[in-house]
Amino acid sequence: MIVWVSSFPRSGNTFLRIVLNRLYGVRTSVVYDIDGVAERLGADLVGFTERSGALEAMRKSDEVHLVKTHRQRDDQVDETDKAICLVRDGRDALVSWARMASEADATRFETELTAMITRRDRVGTGSWGRNVLSWLRPPSPHRVVLRYEALAQEPRVAVEGLMATLVPQLRPVADARIPSFAELQQTDDLFFRRGLTGTHRDELPDELHRLFWAQPDNVAAMRLLGYGTRTDDPSGR
Repeated sequence: MIVWVSSFPRSGNTFLRIVLNRLYGVRTSVVYDIDGVAERLGADLVGFTERSGALEAMRKSDEVHLVKTHRQRDDQVDETDKAICLVRDGRDALVSWARMASEADATRFETELTAMITRRDRVGTGSWGRNVLSWLRPPSPHRVVLRYEALAQEPRVAVEGLMATLVPQLRPVADARIPSFAELQQTDDLFFRRGLTGTHRDELPDELHRLFWAQPDNVAAMRLLGYGTRTDDPSGR
């Protein structure tokens, strides 16, 4: 069985993988050839494992295989596959991703952010709105939404609830300990940057805020998730 651990970049996917590993003793592989996050932070912290075989073989296996992806839902994902769909306010996710992309040169932040907001790729990660909509439309009981806010506030409660729905045969470890955000920051404070909601309020320039809302897919995804409206006034946020 495959359970996709899906999200747009910088939506809390790494923390979710850490929680899954600590709570259930299960590791996650990735849809990519290389897991750059595991290489940066360490496989044991992230809970990384190599894929055990081809996706189709993993799908037919009785074993539960958790597979991380930042891609849009594509032809590698079977309609019957289960998925954790981790979502975060697109403005916060994009700001965080652009910060990471400009770690080596902070002056490139707005350039990177503009490119991320306006990307039109129909394969791969794509835009924030298009990515989110690909996983949430049409709605399905075996693709369960997990909000970043819930994961950050009460990770054990949030993850145990969705895993009981998706993979009830797995049981949480009673004495499992989940690292705090402060502890994770000590590991890499650039990767684990702020861990807050609403970071766009003091990091997203007004003109890029307007550009974000000018993308129809973003409007549709934000409306679906209830993360603000197109009438938000950037000058008053």
